[in-house]
Parts: sequence; C-alpha cells; structure tokens
Amino acid sequence: MDYEYAPLRIPPDVDRVTAAVRLAIQAEFAGWELARVRLLKDGTRQVLLRRPQRAPLPGLST
Repeated sequence: MDYEYAPLRIPPDVDRVTAAVRLAIQAEFAGWELARVRLLKDGTRQVLLRRPQRAPLPGLST
C-alpha cells in the first residue's frame, strides 16, 4: 500500500497531553495515523504522520 506522509514539529513548550489531542484530531478528521515520533534533546518532537494515498475519482481531473 502506498502512503502519503506529513512531517510535523511540535515545540518543546507543548505538553504531552496537548500534543496527543492535536494528533488525535488529525487522525479523526483527516485520516492520518502516527508513523513515528522522535523526541529531540531540546524537547521538540518530530512527528511523522501517514495515510493511505487516495485514488482519484474516475472522470474528475486533478
């Protein structure tokens, strides 16, 4: 299955609960799932979201 990816950076001043809520909203309404999270030394989180690529609808141009 082919995926499209969206990298995010969450600043160090955002607490864990707030970050989790933001990611849950993206998952619920945009179809993203969590692929990877890296916590950097300065407290920044590098997040990689992914979702399956959607096939174009027949008869519609992109």
